[in-house]
Amino acid sequence: MKTDIQIANEAKMEPISVIAGKLGMTEDDIEFYGKYKAKVTDELYKKVESNEDGKLILVTAINPTPAGEGKTTTTVGLGQAMGELGKNAIIALREPSLGPCMGIKGGAAGGGYAQVVPMEDINLHFTGDIHAVSIAHNLLSAMLDNHLQQGNTLGIDPRQIVWKRVVDMNDRALRSIVVGLGGKMQGVPREDGFMITVASEVMAILCLASDLEDLKNRLSRIIVAYTYNGDPVTAGDLNAQGAMTALLKDAIKPNLVQTLENTPALMHGGPFANIAHGCNSIRATKLALKLGDIVITEAGFGADLGAEKFLDIKCRKGNLKPDAIVIVATIRALKYNGGIRKQELGTANVSAVEKGFVNLEKHIENLQQYNVPIVVTLNSFVTDSDEEISLVKEKCEGMGCEFAISEVWEKGGKGGIELAQKVLETLETKQSNFTPLYDENDSIEDKIMCVATKIYGASNVNYTPKAKKSIKKIIDMGLDKLPVCIAKTQYSFSDNAKLLGRPEGFDITVREINISAGAGFIVAITGNVMTMPGLPKKPAAENIDVDETGKISGLF
Repeated sequence: MKTDIQIANEAKMEPISVIAGKLGMTEDDIEFYGKYKAKVTDELYKKVESNEDGKLILVTAINPTPAGEGKTTTTVGLGQAMGELGKNAIIALREPSLGPCMGIKGGAAGGGYAQVVPMEDINLHFTGDIHAVSIAHNLLSAMLDNHLQQGNTLGIDPRQIVWKRVVDMNDRALRSIVVGLGGKMQGVPREDGFMITVASEVMAILCLASDLEDLKNRLSRIIVAYTYNGDPVTAGDLNAQGAMTALLKDAIKPNLVQTLENTPALMHGGPFANIAHGCNSIRATKLALKLGDIVITEAGFGADLGAEKFLDIKCRKGNLKPDAIVIVATIRALKYNGGIRKQELGTANVSAVEKGFVNLEKHIENLQQYNVPIVVTLNSFVTDSDEEISLVKEKCEGMGCEFAISEVWEKGGKGGIELAQKVLETLETKQSNFTPLYDENDSIEDKIMCVATKIYGASNVNYTPKAKKSIKKIIDMGLDKLPVCIAKTQYSFSDNAKLLGRPEGFDITVREINISAGAGFIVAITGNVMTMPGLPKKPAAENIDVDETGKISGLF
């Protein structure tokens, strides 16, 4: 069996100028990053702003399991299938972070015969957007510490600095550090720490900003610390926003690439969904809607994280209204949620599928609250039995959802025809009346409680004293009327990764509340979720290599 990278290496890519031409763009509308990658120019937005918007399809999934769900693979395959049906479709995806690529996941550009290419470039540095975010973020960190060193005229309390540093790698040793050691000329000693770059507020801002001016204004509102009097200190107070924007002036432009079947794809931005808002940029999605008749995008991890944040944060900020939602599941993942061990998932077990269906059932119920039509698709495996598939189909249709099998990993676009037809049928026959879950003017506690009870299925939310103190400070600053971005484990509806299926009657514990004033949302950190992941016992990086010709292997 060929690996993903072997399949990607055999792809017959078209020059990116040809892909751009499929969307009505000329070479003047793109900036080339080699033969097969490009950024779209700012001028293109003005050219297409009067175009009618296409239909927006969100792809999400059940909670991730070791068995794999194939959400990105399904997104890419659905786009290819739309192309097979003669539709003007475009895909809008996030950019992969190097941390997971080198850690537990390997590559993150789809799989099998439903991939975005050039796969190696996309997974390794790409066009440098994430690095630009790292540098812009760390410039602000450096300017903050320099301000302390040079007299601290703003009266910043070093004990109340909330702006950490970032690096785009899983490095647990950097979670808690001390900076400024070595004497008077080496800075002011204080506790500090690192997050992974994709958890940075700068990344969130990049993905929510409408243009350069909006980007600069949002960057200036970032709160980095508090004074001895308790007043917030912003990036604007440090005069950092101009230089930060200069570092991001190219990164704000979406990237144009293609699938294995030459379907156009915009990849831009990469916030995680378990510790950030988990969606590609508003600019990329809105541009795609102007260029394509059907736009297929995805949100990170399970629907309780990525989809909720897409619907309650991204759609609210970008005035977006999805026309349909696709939920991806697998028989194997349902059996895992039904209590079957990973080693036994290839054996038919209808009762385990029925028991594990409660996870998918909860995700369907959750998304039905947003009043958007739903299509459920099973990402097919050869070990799936007809009885298992029939059970899932019957249950999904009984809940008012369309249902389709997806074989895009094995067959590419042709394996997604059934799914594409169900999505098209849904667009033609069912009306989306999208409504966010909560009113952003509600109290912080009410908004968190709403998500915790209506999406996670929790009974109650507990707050640490530190979290309660932060809520009071946010209210005092007048920043409480913003959406909430809840950082939570992706493996369970609860904040306990080991509670599979559909847990009920549990409490969620919020241990920390942060304000992302530039991005425009309130971050609630639950359980033991980390903003700096660590590498697993055997990192994926151990399998990655490059030969004397420059050919990469082992990247999934």
